[in-house]
Amino acid sequence: MLSRLALFPLQNVVYPGEKLPLHIFEKRYKQLITDCEKSGINFGIPLYKDNQLEYGTEMELLNVVVNYENGAKDIICRGLRVFRIKNFDPMEKGKYYAGGDVEFLQDKDDASETLKNQLLELIRELYMHLGVPGPKIDIPSFRSYTLAHKIGLSLEQEYTLLKLDSEKARQEFLINHLLITIPIIQELNRTKQTIELNGHFRNFDPLDFTEFRLRTKK
Repeated sequence: MLSRLALFPLQNVVYPGEKLPLHIFEKRYKQLITDCEKSGINFGIPLYKDNQLEYGTEMELLNVVVNYENGAKDIICRGLRVFRIKNFDPMEKGKYYAGGDVEFLQDKDDASETLKNQLLELIRELYMHLGVPGPKIDIPSFRSYTLAHKIGLSLEQEYTLLKLDSEKARQEFLINHLLITIPIIQELNRTKQTIELNGHFRNFDPLDFTEFRLRTKK
């Protein structure tokens, strides 16, 4: 089933549940947010990448924080559902902003508690190796989207995650990413330590040869 949605393309991935602050200053988007305020409509933020639009997230306007004299606004919006664009119009009829027919993904809530615990442990390990404080996590409400922007995914990887319609598949995707990323960070840390030691006197622990036996050839 297709639904009509005003569209606000950005070069960013936004996830369901994510709160997004935006500064609105373009004429078309000032009109869009005004329509959201007056009519209560939602809008979509699809990723604009390689001159293409396909997947995005439906957004609801939560709050207009600041109204400027020139009509610009600072707003807070929140992601709701992932959609796929079926038809796109650069301008909605009688409007300056774009719109399109979209199909909402039917998301499968098939989360695995085992995978969730593994993912959380890997996130803690990642932050430990990075040497930065770990994020505060509300474990009961934690989902794959919760820290997706904060574990080193590329834009392409973030987009791939958005297109997955299964929580379990997203958990597996993030676990695989971290299993690849953490050893790379460990090796970088080892290399950094080696570089820092160059030119410095090293303090080696003395070896105890009491039990030493020379290996003889048979």
